[in-house]
Amino acid sequence: MDRRRYLTSLGTAAALAGCAGRPRPGGTDADGTASASASTEDGGVAVETLATDLEVPWGAAFRDGDLYLTERPGRIIRLVDGQLEPVVEDVPVKAVGEGGLLGLAFHPDQPYAYTHQTYEPAGGGTANRLVRHDLNDGWAQEPMIEGISGAHIHDGGRLLVHDDALYVTCGDAATEERGQNPDALAGSVLRVTLDGDPHPDNPFDSRVFSYGHRNPQGLTVRDGAVYSTEHGPSVGDEINVLDAGENYGWPEVTGPSDDDRFTDPVTSYSPTIAPASAAMYDGPIESWRGDLLFGTLKSQHVHRVRLDGGDDPGVAAEERLFEGEFGRIRTVFTGPDGHLHVTTSNRDGRGSPVASDDRVLRVVPA
Repeated sequence: MDRRRYLTSLGTAAALAGCAGRPRPGGTDADGTASASASTEDGGVAVETLATDLEVPWGAAFRDGDLYLTERPGRIIRLVDGQLEPVVEDVPVKAVGEGGLLGLAFHPDQPYAYTHQTYEPAGGGTANRLVRHDLNDGWAQEPMIEGISGAHIHDGGRLLVHDDALYVTCGDAATEERGQNPDALAGSVLRVTLDGDPHPDNPFDSRVFSYGHRNPQGLTVRDGAVYSTEHGPSVGDEINVLDAGENYGWPEVTGPSDDDRFTDPVTSYSPTIAPASAAMYDGPIESWRGDLLFGTLKSQHVHRVRLDGGDDPGVAAEERLFEGEFGRIRTVFTGPDGHLHVTTSNRDGRGSPVASDDRVLRVVPA
């Protein structure tokens, strides 16, 4: 299946405005908005600061109107009426390098949450696992999948509940050849039931849904299709549409290729920008509706992609939002009100934090 598309050089739908450079320590103006703004075809937008002083927020999910967040060192917190409250303060994780407490998702009907964790197995080393938490029992945790290869880099970590299934991104854990092994959980995107079993429609009679992945860290859904964003090496960051049993090429290829063994991305980015999340927007900013947005770590901006229609999507237009204003951007997601939310990742060892980092921001019409 050929999904090769070339970037279209179009004028941006929203020209960035606002202050140049990083916001001043504190990160907010007197009215509580962050120190940045943008204009769109619909008018202006503003960035509100919802929370400050976090330590590498990673997973984000809403339940009953409250925002829950994971922090990579091993904490789960929630934002209630503008105040941060601890939920679990000592999740047993191995927070080394890019690992730790990562993705978060909630069961759609039952009092369960799911997290992706890097941990140290009994025999030592580093591994990843999928854990279910019982919300009626103080978030007590039950491992559902253990022993996924882990490392100080490329641990994947994003979770998505879609169509009565749970999708889990697994990086190659710094060992490239895992990507071309459909029997390995690392270097794959998994699809499991909400109880953690292999999904009955999976292609390999295992938990593996797709393979040939280096370090996918974004998952979202558009018109029933699952999209992912993925880190390349120095070239070839990717946006992919995930299909059962498809091979996305790593490490044999990055970006599009002429090899029919591999499924091409919707688009790719060279040099890399480090996409770290994915969300489809359907909020109050009309000119963004239907667009794919993701945070970038290396390029420090929110990336907006207008996708064209059809069964074989391509890119109609793109733009960079808030470039350099907030530092490293990891997770973008939408809330019950449709507003875009953003977390910074400046305390992850690779950023230059200001006094208020890390933060949760919300983008609203001005």
